Amino acid sequence: MALSENIQFYAATDVGRVRDHNEDNFLVDKKLALSIVADGMGGHAAGEVASALAVRIIHEEVKKHKDVVEKYAREGVSGRAGAKEILAMLELAVQRACAKIHDEAKQDANKRGMGTTLSALLIVASHGFIAHVGDSRIYLLRGGKVQQITEDHTVYNELIKRGKLTRDQIEKVAQKNAITRAVGVYERVEVDTLTIEVLPGDQFLLASDGLHGYIAHTAELEPYFEEADGETATRELIDLANRKGGKDNITAILVRLGAGDKQDDNRARRLHLKREVLAKMPLFSRLSEREMLRIMQVADVVSYDVDQIVVQEGDRGDELFIVLSGQVRISRGETVLNEFGPGEHFGEMALIRAAPRSATVTAIEPSELIVLHRNDFFEILRKEHELAVKLLWQFLGVLADRLDQTSRDLSSAREELNAEDITDAIFPDEVEPGEDDAPVTEPRPRDSYLPEPPSDQSPPVGA
Repeated sequence: MALSENIQFYAATDVGRVRDHNEDNFLVDKKLALSIVADGMGGHAAGEVASALAVRIIHEEVKKHKDVVEKYAREGVSGRAGAKEILAMLELAVQRACAKIHDEAKQDANKRGMGTTLSALLIVASHGFIAHVGDSRIYLLRGGKVQQITEDHTVYNELIKRGKLTRDQIEKVAQKNAITRAVGVYERVEVDTLTIEVLPGDQFLLASDGLHGYIAHTAELEPYFEEADGETATRELIDLANRKGGKDNITAILVRLGAGDKQDDNRARRLHLKREVLAKMPLFSRLSEREMLRIMQVADVVSYDVDQIVVQEGDRGDELFIVLSGQVRISRGETVLNEFGPGEHFGEMALIRAAPRSATVTAIEPSELIVLHRNDFFEILRKEHELAVKLLWQFLGVLADRLDQTSRDLSSAREELNAEDITDAIFPDEVEPGEDDAPVTEPRPRDSYLPEPPSDQSPPVGA
């Protein structure tokens, strides 16, 4: 059974203890493995209209493009182009919902300014596809650890990212919880999209801010993920928010992936190793979990046989390579320069410049390499501004380290070239018979090879 066919969904929503109507909307389509949470905003129940429109239109768009989903399901993890198609389809669906909500608001003064947050999760084969706008959230439980995999589009989060104010200062900002992106307020909206490889036992929680607003730390969600009965877990999450105040509408969708087959287990081990290897690289060492997922989204794993050439000296390339398993040899001409094993990398300069490869790299045993292409790297830099700053800063650090090492190597080489060869002074040549008055068994007199001492008549220094 495919992993995407072994999923359980549980959902619950509640008006809360303060509001008189529920502006949250959600959808679970088990056949499509699609989950959506939308939290509407706007006076005169317009928020409820906006969230309902968003959920309906996105559902319709996904069903309309079901062939794209089915194509990717057939191709599996090799369908890289198919993955981009699905993300593009989800983004287009959000944009169509955005335009429809905005248009309806223009037609009715009572709905002017209405909009909605939106967090959608579509699971196809071994991957989850996410589209996100606003401050609803998607959490992932994997390996006993809960992590938030969407970013809040709020004034508070924007101030934190920019580092302009301390957290205590931000708490005093009147509109700190105002959202900076919403579906429908304008005709178009910037949509965060993400692909994540899903594993057996993974659990996702989609939550409106009426729930996650009462969660101070992600670890507080662990007991609810661990609850055996999913319906009980979602009901208890609703109860938690109501006990703590229930000041907003509350919605939770729990998505649980079941057990996989042996192939899924092998994929899980490789994914864990891939995550570890990337995290140890200086270029990626300071990334958050969400940012690391973004890198892993575009980092392919390629297998090489013994004696297969990875890169050829003189060829132009655009990839960074990291050895995941196996061993590769670095050579220039007939000279072997080095051998690299798991965790070691080469070719990072190809990410920022198009230059011929300076060496040939060959697999000397069956090997798997992580490959990151320049186009994908540039796309991240264009779309993820905060992540771009981190990556470029780390890249500068890598270049600075290389420059320091080159300077040290050059300095050492110069010292060797400039050093006076005093070998003859310490070990003089033996004299051939008849060549000198001294016996052949004795060394030359000291003054025969040392420079003459300065004369007493030499001019004084500085003269």
